[in-house]
Amino acid sequence: MESGLSFSAADLAQTRFAVSPMWEVVTSYRVLVRQPDTAPHRRWVAQVRPRIARAGLDRGWLDALVPGNGYLADFLNPTPAGPFPTLEAELDAIRRTPAEQVRNDLDMLGREDTGDGERRGAGARSRVLREAPEAALRKVADEIEAYWEIALAPYWARIQKVLEADVFHRARQVAEHGSARVLSELHETVRWDDGTLRLVRRHCALSRDQAGSGLLLIPSVFAWPRVLTRSVHPDPPQLAYPARGIGTLWEPRTAAATDAVAAVLGRSRTLLLTELDTPSSTTRLATHCGLSAAGVSQHLIALRNAGLVTAHRSGRSVLYARTAVADQLLNP
Repeated sequence: MESGLSFSAADLAQTRFAVSPMWEVVTSYRVLVRQPDTAPHRRWVAQVRPRIARAGLDRGWLDALVPGNGYLADFLNPTPAGPFPTLEAELDAIRRTPAEQVRNDLDMLGREDTGDGERRGAGARSRVLREAPEAALRKVADEIEAYWEIALAPYWARIQKVLEADVFHRARQVAEHGSARVLSELHETVRWDDGTLRLVRRHCALSRDQAGSGLLLIPSVFAWPRVLTRSVHPDPPQLAYPARGIGTLWEPRTAAATDAVAAVLGRSRTLLLTELDTPSSTTRLATHCGLSAAGVSQHLIALRNAGLVTAHRSGRSVLYARTAVADQLLNP
């Protein structure tokens, strides 16, 4: 199956890149809950899947709206207003989704077979979304915030670095070689052909009849190994594609600069930063680093105040993670 998105000069002029937290939410959920082959994200899945199950987030609103394959609810991926929207901005757009679009998306989901004789869009949560979309969308947004805190926030500095690097690389390629070459190199199923962007072996068609002008290109670390699309008129069509560099995303980072960092921060705090290659609780850090829980807590407060770690609640625990600034210190 092949679909084509025709381009005018105006469409090319309106083609842009954006990093979208919500695209990472829906694609990561699909990887976490639906896909048995989680390469190259096995390390992340092993850490996060038990936390998501304990929180009951594998059987909530996202479960109703994000099937393992095929169509997923378009209102979960509103058009980003700028190149780097926040999760809060995208959740606000989700809460303001018109009731008509919610129902149209549920109709589309209703055409999908779950594999057990039922149809998507027919469960209790889908009925609530149809009957009281405004109240239900607030619950959807609340669940997404809970999912984000557990599954993505502790890792966001690392993920964001990969996504932004992809955008900057491709923007430079556009400047050096033009848009046609960049569009042809997004993915093996995407090619540029005489003013038309063609998508081969796509489940969903992508055409100007279904969407507005321009094109929004969104790198994603969890979309691998496919591309995903969104076409909702009058918004520009969206194409989410696998970002460059995901093969090494979850590899443990080396700490080549630990001695230099330790001379400034002290060895205990540097040891904690090194250990935070994987988001961890105070108790785990104390055990692995041979420090008291009270001492670890004091060091983490200082590191957090300095912008070197972040804290994220996971059930009754609080997980600490390194920031991008700390990554740069340890891996210059």
